[in-house]
Amino acid sequence: MTTADKTASAPSSYVTPLVVHEGFAYVSGQLPRKDGQIAYHGKVGADVDLDSAREAARLCAQACLNVLNRELTEGRRLQRILKITGFVASGPDFTSHGRVIDAASEVFIESLGQAGQHARSAIGVAQLPHGACVEIEVVAAVTGP
Repeated sequence: MTTADKTASAPSSYVTPLVVHEGFAYVSGQLPRKDGQIAYHGKVGADVDLDSAREAARLCAQACLNVLNRELTEGRRLQRILKITGFVASGPDFTSHGRVIDAASEVFIESLGQAGQHARSAIGVAQLPHGACVEIEVVAAVTGP
């Protein structure tokens, strides 16, 4: 991969990975990255099969947890995941968005137990940043100052 390709798939410098405000933590949308690069590109149901899309959703969910673990400072602690929104870049006939985002839900529940249970939306979209097939964003409750 060239330097230009790596720069193109890097997160925008305008995005803050986590914003904490009045007991809520907002995690910016996370893409399915491995070693800093988008691991799954394309549209689910056309270029990407369901199993690969589910693996992409798992990577996104783990990335969200990594952001929370890395960025929660100053005595703040994750209390629970409140809501996740999953975006699935979809082929024209794909309708199993929920099955893709189920894989992300599994990561949160397996990692956090009852504190990982959450409300959720699974949304089909025409395109995602850098050609990724899945993106996950999180709203969580946090405790501390």
